[in-house]
Amino acid sequence: MPLHPTRRRARLGRAVGVLIPAALLAGVTAGCTDDEKPPPPPASSLASRATEGWASATAEAGRRFDEFTQGFDVKDDIRVASPTTASDGRTTAELTVRNTTDSTRSFLVEVHFTDPDDRLLDVTFLTVDDVPAGESAQATARSTHDLSGEVRAKVERAVRY
Repeated sequence: MPLHPTRRRARLGRAVGVLIPAALLAGVTAGCTDDEKPPPPPASSLASRATEGWASATAEAGRRFDEFTQGFDVKDDIRVASPTTASDGRTTAELTVRNTTDSTRSFLVEVHFTDPDDRLLDVTFLTVDDVPAGESAQATARSTHDLSGEVRAKVERAVRY
């Protein structure tokens, strides 16, 4: 008995729905034996994607920092010592935060760890709370991961609030 045209289209749609993904899968795995897997993306591609992700996250953090500071950058009130490597392998840099106002203030500081060519290796943010008027406070910037080679630290931005 012949099928009604509506049922014929439904069967055809199901067949196409199965055949197209199967054809695509066959195209992806063509040339692979049972023992072979498609080659992984090259390490350079993965590194490139990681670098792009890092740059994007850093740019977003910078944008938000700019919104928060609204142009009140007091990085000249922060001194940073040469970085050292702690016993756990993390790079640290001692900061001296000077409060030049006439009331107790807190600070948000962005520290960049760079190589000698000024290439960014790591970024860290820290707060220094309740620095008395006219006084200084000590703080430590700490890298988020182990850094190798010659590392420099610099205050990129700081805000007093």
